[in-house]
Amino acid sequence: MSLVVTDTLEDERVEFTADGDVTLYVCGLTVSDDPHLGHARLWFHADVLHRWLEHLGYDVRHVENVTDVNEKITARVGERDDWSEERDVAEAFTASTFAAMRGLNLLRAEVYPRVTEHVPEIVDLVEALVEKGYAYEANGSVYFDVTTFDDYGKLSNQDVDELEAQGEPDERSEKRHPADFALWKAGGVSETAVREHAKHDHGESVPEGETWESPWGEGRPGWHVECSAMSTTHLGETLDVHMGGRDLVFPHHENEIAQSTAATGEKFVRHWLHVGLLAMEGEKMSSSIGNFWTVPDALEELGVNVVRTFYAGAAYRSEQALTEETIAEAEERWDRLSRAHERAVDALDSVDAYAKTVDEELRRAVADAREEFETAMNDDLNLREATAALLALTDAVNRHVDAEHPYDYRGLREAVEAFEEFGGDVLGLQFETPTDGDVGLAGELVELILDVREAEREAGNYERADELRDALRDVGVEIEDGPDGATYRFE
Repeated sequence: MSLVVTDTLEDERVEFTADGDVTLYVCGLTVSDDPHLGHARLWFHADVLHRWLEHLGYDVRHVENVTDVNEKITARVGERDDWSEERDVAEAFTASTFAAMRGLNLLRAEVYPRVTEHVPEIVDLVEALVEKGYAYEANGSVYFDVTTFDDYGKLSNQDVDELEAQGEPDERSEKRHPADFALWKAGGVSETAVREHAKHDHGESVPEGETWESPWGEGRPGWHVECSAMSTTHLGETLDVHMGGRDLVFPHHENEIAQSTAATGEKFVRHWLHVGLLAMEGEKMSSSIGNFWTVPDALEELGVNVVRTFYAGAAYRSEQALTEETIAEAEERWDRLSRAHERAVDALDSVDAYAKTVDEELRRAVADAREEFETAMNDDLNLREATAALLALTDAVNRHVDAEHPYDYRGLREAVEAFEEFGGDVLGLQFETPTDGDVGLAGELVELILDVREAEREAGNYERADELRDALRDVGVEIEDGPDGATYRFE
């Protein structure tokens, strides 16, 4: 079965096609704050697409931009003593973004281009649009004329004559059509925009942000043209896949199509994939609203595997709700997967695993899991069904290990390989298999702490005993109290 995806421009499911290497462009963050789980949902699904395409045999050239020029960034200048200019703020949150990406176990992109290093390419692109009659200058700013591009509005399924005005109020008097959008903005950031987005009082000293020379005078690039310049610079005139959040369909991606196609005369993107928003407390997760959970905080509380398992619980194209129930489901699913993997590895490496022992049920379960996982992934990246295939395999592994010895060595090896190939390589989960020496030393330390905990309980110091249990849990040791005493396992 070939990979099928839901293409926003075609408004239907289509067979995925690419000529040679796959070029994948992901609309990255405007680095004006720490990244939250809403941002990371796009990262996760782009990462899984990258991983699955590589599994199918494609070489993937993945590029994700960093928008380090924006009025929201300028508005935070002076908020800290070391944030004296726009670049200082951008660098701080770019570092935060990269750290969050690494914490989420994302494959690295080929490059992470920044707007500030691509201003020459942006100016060249704007000049080309002016020369071809698709754009015009007005008072030092340059606007794209939407009436010159016949397919404008197709991605978002809108009629150009019914579109509302784009841009700030002071731009609208300069435009020929209300829907025209800025490619280049004269001067710096307006005081109104800074004060609107500021989180502190600037007083009378309001920053204007960085500006650059251009054929139209000092100014700053428009938001939409930045992505067109960066994507085509690094991936060529036609991209195989362009991904972004559902909220970027209009105006951002609509405008990207218009300006890129007008400039090159070539099809800009073969497949548009849009990721649904993450909702928290019934609303879109957003820094501006304030209902967000930062990636570092979520990773510290849940761990990377629970976060990734959570994201795998819903289709990329649909919205997803972050609730106590959906988090609990993710925790339970990861617990089942990690326990089964650990049990399979322990049994596989034991003296009770034999070459001639055959468990047909286990081997059939491995084959079924592989087939069902691949079918689900090719069906528009159906991650929930793909995860369900691995969960079905956990049941077969547990039945095999719970049965009397000897173990089926080959069946267990195939099960472990399926967990690590599909759960690890494709879903990006991190199965840990400590070495015997590590396990032995760690086990001795855990048992020593459990002895201390038991002594505290016998002395009636239950609060201290609970603190020891919680401390072990925080470092990945799960304690279970039973009638014969406490047992433990490594998460």
